[in-house]
Parts: sequence; structure tokens; C-alpha cells
Amino acid sequence: MTRLSVSRRLRRTPFSEGVEAAGVTAYTVYNHMLLPTVFRSLEEDYRHLKSAVQVWDVACERQVELRGPDAGRLMQIITPRDLRAMMPGQCCYIPVVDETGGMLNDPVAVKLAEDRWWISLADSDLLYWIKALANGYRLEVLVDEPDVSPLAVQGPHADDLVAAVFGDQVRDIRRFRFRQIDFRGRSLAVARTGYSKQGGFEIYVEGGDLGMPLWSALMEAGAPWDVRAGCPNTIERIEGGLLSYGNDMTDDNTPHECGLGRFCNTVTAIGCIGRDALLRVEKEGPVKQIRAISIGGDRVPPCDRFWPLRAGDAVVGRVSSAIWSPDAGTTVAIGMVRMTHWAEGTELTVETHDGPRPALVREAFWA
Repeated sequence: MTRLSVSRRLRRTPFSEGVEAAGVTAYTVYNHMLLPTVFRSLEEDYRHLKSAVQVWDVACERQVELRGPDAGRLMQIITPRDLRAMMPGQCCYIPVVDETGGMLNDPVAVKLAEDRWWISLADSDLLYWIKALANGYRLEVLVDEPDVSPLAVQGPHADDLVAAVFGDQVRDIRRFRFRQIDFRGRSLAVARTGYSKQGGFEIYVEGGDLGMPLWSALMEAGAPWDVRAGCPNTIERIEGGLLSYGNDMTDDNTPHECGLGRFCNTVTAIGCIGRDALLRVEKEGPVKQIRAISIGGDRVPPCDRFWPLRAGDAVVGRVSSAIWSPDAGTTVAIGMVRMTHWAEGTELTVETHDGPRPALVREAFWA
């Protein structure tokens, strides 16, 4: 079996002790940190996530903190989403773009105060881009990575478990909102967010020393709901159309190509560095866009490279993520498809590891 060599360049997390005790069987590397990917098996973890509750070590969602009088201005420079109406206590999913309108990340922005924000990152070194912008624009803002590690609680019984540890007040937290709640004498941001369609929370653990005490408290309180250690599940992610930066989109893609145009207020997001480029994209429209794809035939190995999508002999797109779904009874996939072939019901052929398979463009994802 191939093993992962660990060094100080590949960081453990405040929850690694709990993850290892729970029997993690596979990791990936995400923002230079260990991210669990499998505990019992992909399908068993998937079934459990959909029926019970799991605690996820997502400390790899590193935070970029902006603090100072120009924090809000810097936030608006990096994203075409208009953040002017955003209030402290609110979270916001944002595309982050470069000067060409290309996607650099798709994080969740967390507004702690008018002069203090966290940017909860997908997998890319966005910290250095934001530091460069702050310096180049000569902004009065401190940009740094704080000692903050998210711990997610996801699944149908997430409310019950988080309420058992933090009190029933968490049940009133609305989607993409957070509250500061006490845990062992320290205030933690508890947000109704998370990288699954099953619902739940992300708890921003400020201070690594609280990592295992919180992990243990959740595990002890969760026995009535069959709590287990879990992780973002590839099957559930693709079913729900949750995009993975670096897999389904890169800086070669605009938000509109990624189906994220609804998060772009390009006309009013004055100051966004990619605004001019995205105004042109909005006027002309994207020539390709992400679509849900179902793939026929027996199970295929998970997609670990682009699979070409063909209409006859012409390549009209590519599949970037694919896996067998027990609930859908087919291989579910995310693909980038040219506008000439992205209509619902379009029949294509995908070149998989195991040869060509029939593929069908869908209007919507499975969850």
C-alpha cells in the first residue's frame, strides 16, 4: 500500500488525535494539512451521513483574517459579490477572482465586525494573493492566518447534537448566520454552514488547545444519535452539486462558467479587481458551463483526471468529478459542457478509465 510521508510541511490539526482514534483509513492533502476522506468505506460513511450525525475535522479550511479600517474595502476588491449589505453575524459564500475574472477560490466569508473578517478557504494559497493586494493598494489592514480551526457537525441530527453541547439557542441560528457561544469560558463562532446537503454547523475553534476538548464533548453527547467521526463525502458532494476548487474549477474558469453567476453582483460590486472582465462575460454569456452528468453502465473508478465528453468525434466538454451513487443507481458526475450541448437530455459519450460510456446532461443535480 502506498503511504503518505508526513513532515512539518504537512500539518496535523487540533483534532488529529480524535480522527486517528476513530479509525480514519484515508487522507488527502488540503491547504497543506491532513483532511480525512474515508473512515469505514465511502458508501458506509455516505449512508451514515444521510441518516445520523457526524463530526468532521475540517481544520484544513484555513482562515484568512482581515482586520483594520480597510478590511471591508479589501473584501470587496477580491469578490464580485456585493457585500455592502452584509452584517456582523452573517456568513456569505463568495467567488474570489483575479483581474481576468478567473476563479481563485470559493470560500465562505465570515463578518465578525465592521473591521474584522474571516475568509474560510477552499484549497488554494489565497493568503498570499490577499496580502499582495493589501500591499499594492496600500490599505490599512492586517492580513494573517489566525489560530482558527473549523470543526463541522453534519447530518439530520446535527441540531440535536450541537444543542446538547451549546444549548438550544443554536436551533434558532439561520442558514449562513452565526452566533458567538461560550465553550469552557471561551467564545466560539457557531455557524449554520457546511460542505454537505444534509444540514449542520461549522464551529470555528479559536485556539488549538480547545480542539480535543470540543471533539470529545461532541462525541460523548452524540451517543443517542449514533455519532461518528466523518468527513466530506465524495458521493454526497457530487450528488448535491457541491463544487471542489481545483477539481471542478480553476483560475481558467469564471464564476459564470461554474454556475455561480447568481453570486456575482458585477454592476454594483464597485472595486472588484475582476469587475471589467466579468462585465464582458455577463454581456456575452459563457460559452461553457458546469452541468450535472449521469453516466451509464456499470460502476467506474472514481474520476481522478479529466474525462473528455464527446458528441460524435468532437470534444464538447469534460467530466471533472464522478462516482457511483447508491441512491441514484448510476454514476453521478460534474462536467463542464459547451453551450451547444449543455441542454437537459443531451446524449453524449464520456471517455472513462474503462473506455467509452453513454452520458446524459441533466438540468439539476440529485440533491
